[in-house]
Amino acid sequence: MQAFRPSFRLLNPLLAALTAAAVLAAAALAVALPAAAQPSEPNAPLPHIYLQAGIHRIKAEVADSQEERSRGLMLRKSLQANSGMLFVFENAALHCFWMKNTLVPLTIAFMEDDGTIVTLTDMQPHNEASNCPAKPVRYALEMEQGWFKIKGLKTGDRISGLRR
Repeated sequence: MQAFRPSFRLLNPLLAALTAAAVLAAAALAVALPAAAQPSEPNAPLPHIYLQAGIHRIKAEVADSQEERSRGLMLRKSLQANSGMLFVFENAALHCFWMKNTLVPLTIAFMEDDGTIVTLTDMQPHNEASNCPAKPVRYALEMEQGWFKIKGLKTGDRISGLRR
Protein backbone atom coordinates (compact mmCIF):
# COMPACT_ATOMS: atom_id res chain seq x y z
CA MET A 1 0.00 0.00 0.00
CA GLN A 2 1.28 3.40 -0.92
CA ALA A 3 1.17 6.23 1.66
CA PHE A 4 -0.74 9.39 0.80
CA ARG A 5 1.56 12.24 -0.25
CA PRO A 6 0.00 15.65 -0.66
CA SER A 7 0.90 17.43 -3.82
CA PHE A 8 2.93 20.50 -2.89
CA ARG A 9 2.62 21.74 -6.44
CA LEU A 10 -1.02 22.54 -5.64
CA LEU A 11 -0.47 23.75 -2.06
CA ASN A 12 2.33 26.22 -2.82
CA PRO A 13 0.25 28.55 -5.05
CA LEU A 14 -2.65 28.36 -2.59
CA LEU A 15 -0.37 29.12 0.36
CA ALA A 16 1.22 32.00 -1.55
CA ALA A 17 -2.21 33.45 -2.38
CA LEU A 18 -3.38 33.18 1.25
CA THR A 19 -0.17 34.78 2.52
CA ALA A 20 -0.50 37.64 0.02
CA ALA A 21 -4.13 38.18 1.03
CA ALA A 22 -3.18 38.27 4.73
CA VAL A 23 -0.40 40.77 4.09
CA LEU A 24 -2.74 43.00 2.05
CA ALA A 25 -5.43 42.83 4.73
CA ALA A 26 -2.93 43.75 7.44
CA ALA A 27 -1.63 46.67 5.37
CA ALA A 28 -5.16 47.93 4.74
CA LEU A 29 -5.95 47.71 8.45
CA ALA A 30 -2.77 49.57 9.37
CA VAL A 31 -3.64 52.38 6.96
CA ALA A 32 -7.28 52.52 8.09
CA LEU A 33 -6.65 52.61 11.83
CA PRO A 34 -4.82 55.93 12.10
CA ALA A 35 -7.52 57.70 10.07
CA ALA A 36 -10.27 56.22 12.23
CA ALA A 37 -8.34 57.07 15.39
CA GLN A 38 -7.97 60.75 14.47
CA PRO A 39 -9.95 63.07 16.72
CA SER A 40 -13.17 64.49 15.34
CA GLU A 41 -13.66 67.09 18.06
CA PRO A 42 -11.41 68.91 20.54
CA ASN A 43 -10.46 67.19 23.75
CA ALA A 44 -12.25 68.43 26.85
CA PRO A 45 -10.36 71.13 28.75
CA LEU A 46 -7.66 69.61 30.92
CA PRO A 47 -6.92 70.56 34.55
CA HIS A 48 -4.96 73.80 34.65
CA ILE A 49 -2.31 75.60 36.67
CA TYR A 50 -1.21 79.21 36.77
CA LEU A 51 2.25 80.13 35.54
CA GLN A 52 4.10 83.40 35.86
CA ALA A 53 6.17 85.03 33.10
CA GLY A 54 7.53 88.25 34.60
CA ILE A 55 4.42 90.29 35.41
CA HIS A 56 2.22 88.14 33.17
CA ARG A 57 -0.04 85.41 34.55
CA ILE A 58 -0.78 82.40 32.32
CA LYS A 59 -3.63 79.93 32.74
CA ALA A 60 -2.20 76.69 31.33
CA GLU A 61 -4.00 73.42 30.80
CA VAL A 62 -1.62 70.60 31.73
CA ALA A 63 -1.03 67.75 29.26
CA ASP A 64 1.12 65.26 31.14
CA SER A 65 0.06 61.88 29.75
CA GLN A 66 0.98 60.51 26.33
CA GLU A 67 -2.66 60.66 25.17
CA GLU A 68 -3.12 64.26 26.36
CA ARG A 69 0.16 65.36 24.77
CA SER A 70 -0.78 63.64 21.50
CA ARG A 71 -4.10 65.48 21.31
CA GLY A 72 -2.85 68.83 22.61
CA LEU A 73 -4.83 71.75 21.20
CA MET A 74 -6.07 69.87 18.13
CA LEU A 75 -9.39 71.12 16.75
CA ARG A 76 -9.66 74.02 19.20
CA LYS A 77 -11.07 77.04 17.42
CA SER A 78 -9.64 79.62 19.81
CA LEU A 79 -7.79 80.16 23.07
CA GLN A 80 -8.82 82.43 25.90
CA ALA A 81 -6.62 85.47 26.52
CA ASN A 82 -3.43 84.60 28.43
CA SER A 83 -4.26 80.88 28.21
CA GLY A 84 -2.37 77.99 26.69
CA MET A 85 -1.29 74.40 27.17
CA LEU A 86 1.70 73.19 29.16
CA PHE A 87 3.19 69.89 27.99
CA VAL A 88 4.99 68.04 30.77
CA PHE A 89 7.36 65.18 29.93
CA GLU A 90 8.89 62.64 32.30
CA ASN A 91 12.41 63.32 31.01
CA ALA A 92 14.25 66.08 29.20
CA ALA A 93 14.65 65.21 25.51
CA LEU A 94 14.29 66.73 22.06
CA HIS A 95 10.48 66.65 22.15
CA CYS A 96 9.21 67.82 18.75
CA PHE A 97 5.75 69.15 17.91
CA TRP A 98 3.64 69.51 14.78
CA MET A 99 0.34 71.21 14.01
CA LYS A 100 -1.68 68.40 12.43
CA ASN A 101 -5.40 69.07 13.03
CA THR A 102 -4.57 72.28 14.92
CA LEU A 103 -6.67 75.25 13.85
CA VAL A 104 -5.10 78.11 15.84
CA PRO A 105 -1.68 79.61 14.99
CA LEU A 106 0.56 79.05 18.01
CA THR A 107 3.94 79.98 19.42
CA ILE A 108 5.65 77.26 21.42
CA ALA A 109 8.18 77.92 24.17
CA PHE A 110 10.46 74.97 24.89
CA MET A 111 11.73 75.21 28.50
CA GLU A 112 14.36 73.66 30.73
CA ASP A 113 13.54 72.18 34.15
CA ASP A 114 13.86 75.62 35.81
CA GLY A 115 11.50 77.26 33.27
CA THR A 116 14.18 78.97 31.20
CA ILE A 117 12.99 79.38 27.61
CA VAL A 118 15.50 77.74 25.25
CA THR A 119 13.54 78.03 22.00
CA LEU A 120 10.53 80.03 20.79
CA THR A 121 8.93 78.89 17.54
CA ASP A 122 5.88 80.13 15.63
CA MET A 123 3.77 77.29 14.24
CA GLN A 124 1.13 77.50 11.50
CA PRO A 125 -2.20 75.60 11.50
CA HIS A 126 -2.26 72.19 9.77
CA ASN A 127 1.50 72.20 9.21
CA GLU A 128 2.97 68.74 9.76
CA ALA A 129 6.61 69.89 9.87
CA SER A 130 8.44 69.05 13.10
CA ASN A 131 9.23 71.90 15.48
CA CYS A 132 12.00 70.92 17.89
CA PRO A 133 13.88 72.63 20.71
CA ALA A 134 17.53 73.68 20.41
CA LYS A 135 18.42 71.28 23.24
CA PRO A 136 16.67 68.69 25.44
CA VAL A 137 13.73 70.08 27.43
CA ARG A 138 11.12 68.76 29.80
CA TYR A 139 8.43 71.38 29.22
CA ALA A 140 6.73 73.07 26.29
CA LEU A 141 4.15 75.84 26.51
CA GLU A 142 1.86 76.61 23.57
CA MET A 143 0.23 80.02 23.48
CA GLU A 144 -1.61 81.98 20.80
CA GLN A 145 0.89 83.01 18.13
CA GLY A 146 2.65 86.26 18.99
CA TRP A 147 1.79 86.15 22.71
CA PHE A 148 5.42 85.89 23.86
CA LYS A 149 6.55 88.68 21.51
CA ILE A 150 3.72 91.00 22.58
CA LYS A 151 4.61 90.40 26.23
CA GLY A 152 8.30 91.06 25.53
CA LEU A 153 9.40 87.51 26.41
CA LYS A 154 12.36 85.94 24.66
CA THR A 155 14.84 83.08 24.81
CA GLY A 156 16.62 83.11 28.19
CA ASP A 157 13.60 84.47 30.10
CA ARG A 158 12.07 82.27 32.74
CA ILE A 159 8.54 81.01 33.39
CA SER A 160 7.79 80.00 36.97
CA GLY A 161 5.19 77.73 38.53
CA LEU A 162 6.00 74.62 36.45
CA ARG A 163 4.95 71.21 37.77
CA ARG A 164 7.76 68.91 38.82
